[in-house]
Amino acid sequence: MTYYVYILASGLHGTLYVGVTNSLEWRIAEHKAKEVAGFTKRYEVDRLVWRRPFGEIGEAIRFEKQLKRWRREWKVRLIENENPHWGDLYPAMMAP
Repeated sequence: MTYYVYILASGLHGTLYVGVTNSLEWRIAEHKAKEVAGFTKRYEVDRLVWRRPFGEIGEAIRFEKQLKRWRREWKVRLIENENPHWGDLYPAMMAP
């Protein structure tokens, strides 16, 4: 099974959210449908701007916790290294 650590944003240089899941497609769809009560719904954070796969849940959770402690500027650099325009990666991920 593959586990993902992901970063959502409300927009270009917007509010960030870091999460972990074993079903990235399903989890991002939940965020986009505003089915997840709390932070992401309140601040309209649903743009998938970065993700990294892991083979083991423990490894993914460790990295998620580490990433949550990172300074914002480090997270921005991580995003922009792979996605400089902060485009939503979800549509391309869902394309056949």
